[in-house]
Amino acid sequence: MLILFKLLGSLALLMFGMKSMSDALQKMAGPQLRHVLGAMTTNRFTGMLTGMFVTAAVQSSTATTLMTVSFVNAGLLTLIQAISVIMGAHIGTTVTAWIMSLGFSFNISDYVYPMFFLGIILIYMKKHRIIGDFLFGVAFLFLGLGTLKATGSEAVMGEYADAVHNFFDNFNDANIWTSLLFLLMGTVLTLCVQSSAAIMAITMTLCSTGVLHIDQGIMLVLGENIGTTITSNIVALSANVQARRAAFAHMSINVLGVLWVLILLKPFTHTVFGIVGFDSDMPYTDPQFALKASMALAAFHSAFNVSNTLLLIWFVPYIERFVCWAIKPKKVDEEEDFRLHFITSGIMKTPELSVLEAHKEIESFAERMQRMFGMVTELLDFSSSIGGKQHGDKEMEQFNKLFSRIEKYENISDNMELEIAKYLDQVSDAHLSDDTKAKIRAMLREISELESIGDACYNMARTISRKYNAKEDHFTESLYNHLHQMMGLTDQSLTQMNNLMMGRKEAFDVNRTFNIENEINNFRNQLKAQNIVDINNHEYTYAVGTIYMDLVNECEKLGDYVVNVVEARMGLR
Repeated sequence: MLILFKLLGSLALLMFGMKSMSDALQKMAGPQLRHVLGAMTTNRFTGMLTGMFVTAAVQSSTATTLMTVSFVNAGLLTLIQAISVIMGAHIGTTVTAWIMSLGFSFNISDYVYPMFFLGIILIYMKKHRIIGDFLFGVAFLFLGLGTLKATGSEAVMGEYADAVHNFFDNFNDANIWTSLLFLLMGTVLTLCVQSSAAIMAITMTLCSTGVLHIDQGIMLVLGENIGTTITSNIVALSANVQARRAAFAHMSINVLGVLWVLILLKPFTHTVFGIVGFDSDMPYTDPQFALKASMALAAFHSAFNVSNTLLLIWFVPYIERFVCWAIKPKKVDEEEDFRLHFITSGIMKTPELSVLEAHKEIESFAERMQRMFGMVTELLDFSSSIGGKQHGDKEMEQFNKLFSRIEKYENISDNMELEIAKYLDQVSDAHLSDDTKAKIRAMLREISELESIGDACYNMARTISRKYNAKEDHFTESLYNHLHQMMGLTDQSLTQMNNLMMGRKEAFDVNRTFNIENEINNFRNQLKAQNIVDINNHEYTYAVGTIYMDLVNECEKLGDYVVNVVEARMGLR
């Protein structure tokens, strides 16, 4: 039991170290990663190189793949770009295996404690905290790897050595069923622990101590390559169709690779072993066995991913067609289907990526609110088109149907505010830079003001419905004209707001928004004064004037909310 807990604990240390190191690297490179992925994927070959270098930099193919799927979900990358980036990520992830193989060439634990000491100093020096987090991650990774290696050696050379060897000897027969069992085992274990690096470390430990034959270790490595693709597919389940296709392409590429390698397994492994100078018949008691076995596994992992990528990179357009055929879009009216399109539940997200997703979701929120205001204008037009005529059942049904759509949008705005706020609250629990904290504060204000725009639209719709159902009270033609002018100004302000949301704030002229707001305020004051005069002159009843001014005042409030959104996005206050 003690050995078992040591193995589990060392595996936990290794996984924690890997995640900490990857998170720290992503924080250091966070703002640049999005720019790199967007700018350096002009064709399939630059996309492959981009994926390779980004993965080598952040030391996690899962992180790169999830990032890529999220960018496809947000519309920042096309499907073809994503497939080439994912192919490059398969090459970049091979660096991790070589780092681990170093742990079998010397006593890696000797270098762990100086890294812990230096890391804690840098963490307390807030300016270099991220570098300290990175050193802590590397130290935990090496400590876990060293402990795993030592515990594995203790298990196979101690009092339980015979039992361990006898157990694994049952699986060392070179037949197709045993090979497929280990292939499946590698897939399932990687899916369970969500880390191909951790399973690679276990595989290296088993093979370097002679417990597991290298041929079965090779099958575990192939299984790991399939298992690591399942993570992105799970995450993409809640994403849009293009993101699901990107994740499925990730799986398809590795499955195709495993299939052709299985066909050419013997000559392929013989070539790889020849390059690193490993003999599969070498006795595990040989002093060089542990190093050679770990190098053979790392070399096979690299050779498989490099060969598979260089082979399939020429078939990217066909892979795209295949995944588009396999995953077809659902025929739903997304306009009125409440679903966060860009924010998805995921694993190993960085604050930079999370803020990007929230930003795209708020863009969608703002666009919905202008669409909702358009429905209010349509509702007013519908009520004015029937004039003083008696409403028929058909007209009443059409009016109520449009009003119900507006009511549904009001509920959507409430839900979007709560869901985005909840997501941003989760992001704020992480270690964030001052710049990212400021962005989150601004976003929370934006969604609050956008929800207020939805409330204003709904209040206007209710006021129009009240007037419509009264039947005996009707607006004059001049009142309709004034309302259309006021709504036109309000729609202009919403258009300016959405231009800012979907563009770059450096290129946005904020004075245009302020000028429209001043026009709305001045026009409201003018209409308010004219309304009193018209009621005194008996142009219409006081009840009609009240409903009319309610609509005018709601437009003015909505304009204020728009200004608040713009100020939050521009960081003015």
